[in-house]
Amino acid sequence: MSRLWIILGAIAGLSGVALAAAGAHAFAPRVGPGGMETLRSATTLQLIHALALVLCGIWAERAATRRLLIHAAALSFALGILLFSGAIHALVLGGARLPAIAPTGGSLLMLGWILLGLAAVHRG
Repeated sequence: MSRLWIILGAIAGLSGVALAAAGAHAFAPRVGPGGMETLRSATTLQLIHALALVLCGIWAERAATRRLLIHAAALSFALGILLFSGAIHALVLGGARLPAIAPTGGSLLMLGWILLGLAAVHRG
C-alpha cells in the first residue's frame, strides 16, 4: 500500500508539471489572465500534495506504528487532489461546473494534513 501512495504522488506530480506547462503555453490565450491564475493555484496545490503523498508512502513503509493514520492521510490527499484540482481544471479548461466537488476536495486536503499531524503526535 505504501508504494501506491508514492506512485500516485509521482503521477500527480507529473500531471501537475504537464498541466502547468500546457497552461503556460497552450491554454493562456484561451482562458485569459483570471483563468490562468486559477489554473496556477490548482496546479500549485496539486504539486504540494503530490509531495505529501510521496512523504506518506515513505513514512508508512518505515513506521512501526501509526500506519492507519498515515494511510488515511494519504487517501485524503489522493482524493483531495483528484476532486479539488480536477474540478478546477474541468471548470477552467472545459467549462464544466461541478458543484461542491472543489470544496469537498479542498476539505479532504485539509483533513489529510490533520491526519498527518495526528500520526506525528500519536504514541501508539
